[in-house]
Amino acid sequence: MSSEVWPLPGAIAYGGDYNPEQWPRHVWDEDVTLMREAGVNLVSVGIFSWAKLEIEEGVYDFTWLDELLDLLHGHGIAVDLATPSVSPPAWFFAAYPQARAIDADGVVMGFGSRGMASHASPEYRSAIVQMADQLAERYASHPGVVMWHVHNEYGVPVGEDFSEASVAAWRNWLQHRYQSLENLNAAWGTAFWGQYYRQWDHVVAPARTPTVVNPAMKLDWARFTDDQLRECYRLERDAIRAHATQPITTNFMAHQSWNTDLWKWAQEVDIVSDDHYLWSPDPDAHVALALSADLTRSVAGGRPWILMEHSTSAVNWQGQNIAKRPGEMQRNALTHLGRGADAIMFFQWRASRSGAEKFHSAMLPHAGPSSRVFREVTELGHRLGRLGELQGGRTRAEVAVLYDWESLWAQDLEWRPSDDLAFRERMRTYYERLWRDGIAVDFAHPSADLSGYRLVVAPASYLLTAAAAENLTRYVADGGTLLVSCFAAAVDENDAVHPGGFGVPLQTALGVSVQEYLPMRTGETCQVDFNGHTLTTDVWTEDLTLAGAEVLGHYRGGPADCAPAITRHRHGSGTGWYVSTRLDLAGLTPVFQAAYADAGLTPAGHPEGLEVMRRYVRDEPDTPAVAPTERPRAEHASTEHAPTADADREATGTTEYVIAVNHRPDAATLKVPGTDLFTGELIDGELTLPGGSTAVVRTQEPITHPQPR
Repeated sequence: MSSEVWPLPGAIAYGGDYNPEQWPRHVWDEDVTLMREAGVNLVSVGIFSWAKLEIEEGVYDFTWLDELLDLLHGHGIAVDLATPSVSPPAWFFAAYPQARAIDADGVVMGFGSRGMASHASPEYRSAIVQMADQLAERYASHPGVVMWHVHNEYGVPVGEDFSEASVAAWRNWLQHRYQSLENLNAAWGTAFWGQYYRQWDHVVAPARTPTVVNPAMKLDWARFTDDQLRECYRLERDAIRAHATQPITTNFMAHQSWNTDLWKWAQEVDIVSDDHYLWSPDPDAHVALALSADLTRSVAGGRPWILMEHSTSAVNWQGQNIAKRPGEMQRNALTHLGRGADAIMFFQWRASRSGAEKFHSAMLPHAGPSSRVFREVTELGHRLGRLGELQGGRTRAEVAVLYDWESLWAQDLEWRPSDDLAFRERMRTYYERLWRDGIAVDFAHPSADLSGYRLVVAPASYLLTAAAAENLTRYVADGGTLLVSCFAAAVDENDAVHPGGFGVPLQTALGVSVQEYLPMRTGETCQVDFNGHTLTTDVWTEDLTLAGAEVLGHYRGGPADCAPAITRHRHGSGTGWYVSTRLDLAGLTPVFQAAYADAGLTPAGHPEGLEVMRRYVRDEPDTPAVAPTERPRAEHASTEHAPTADADREATGTTEYVIAVNHRPDAATLKVPGTDLFTGELIDGELTLPGGSTAVVRTQEPITHPQPR
């Protein structure tokens, strides 16, 4: 990424959300002093400040923000200036009560939280554009402002809105999408249950009904909601761009937010940024963190991205908010860095004394600068300060995992064959198998160019369009290895079963289709005999119809007893694997080993719990990027979805950096000659990492560039 786009050229950005309006003026001076001590070089300002900036409609007070930006800039701290549209002030809802969001039960969302506005409200849209315009006109030329931050975590907590304005926008959206009621009726299958529409104003939103709402309608509602949120972002972005040239972003929540299709959103921002918070009940939450980081980098097209928020320790909104143990914060940060982040940011700088997030950890906790957390924050800041040479580094992967938000939306609808087979669970389990094998992963949309990958894995492709299936079939024919999990290609883009039945669009690539889904009762298990292994499975089995595939695994017990369970099919120059049941992490091990052999891949062989990542930086200057004002915007997410698997493969003069994170309690060793960037010491072939520690090494070995298959 060129310096035209990255806000802090040659540096890893470090800092977090700063909310000084919560504190007396004298605290600001203490804050900037401690920020410098901690190595902070970037803070996000103004995210929740609407009520302090526009004190009544059309009456603005920027004096405190003028002073704050000058103070930060004077101390060498850059600013990511936010628009405060996530939290309209009390006067706004008093003046425009119709702008409140309404949930599916018809309950009007009240004031006193955040994100409670209707995104379709004309009054809300007018007000956020006016605020963005005022901020950009005033601060576009401020030397301390290096980036703009629109809104906050779109879709959280309010995505869906059933207000009058939203329903009107929904009908307009449908008319644009379908052009005629005949097309809409056909797509939604309204002949079922007598739902046929003859007038546009009879089309309702999928609010609460006596039983299950038409699933095709709900799938379109999810698309509409995503589009509405993105329209609001574009309104603010364009108001800023009329005055400012700095890059503009908004913070995603990859794999943690339901409402946003990030393949599409990534085309709208100058820099991709993400928020990630550990899920406390998960004892291996660092694996989910790695998944989120890889997904964020992938939607960014492989370019460096910003970790806009994570926590120094506990959060405040889970059932049990588990504090991070010593060293865990640094391990989390370095994993994001190793997977492509060039900014490590937190929520928030100083812990709040009041409000809903007073128990949320911060860089400067309630215990103050003498606390363990602040000491670790300072240590991390100093370490990141030594890693500026990594800025702009890319990663490389020869495995792609397919991820489609529309398939997630569809699979999570009601009345599926089993509530126990879930998109996120399958995605995590298949990803974790690759993570534990030390295999670098990109995520990709099913319709993306996959030609640069040796192995493509489809853990949860319930919704698969005919065009995407053709893309996967070509990939196999051209020599790729495709590994597909159960319940795949069940429906098309309208949540309708494909002509011919379940799995038919992938029949050519996989050599199988599905006669019937055979889910199991809760607690029921059966076995699969596979290549000399006995694998235990639960939740799901299928009755397969063979169409050329060889059977490598049979069911033993359960509703599909003796029937094919795992198949392998040669098509063209490649191979298609199908796993028709829900295997756990251990059960997937021999299956992946066999698929790796077909793909010509070898697991890294690192000690269990040692996470090793690599980034590559070109020694020569990067090709200048398109300036933010000139970057084209994609209307749709067709071929724009994928990271470029072959990017930088032929680069010369490339420096390799190894980022190692030891999640083990005991020491682990890694063969990696080079220079330890934290200590400056030369490593003579082997690096020993104590339990819970991290290292970043500039290698001395010649780089062998991965070759396309």
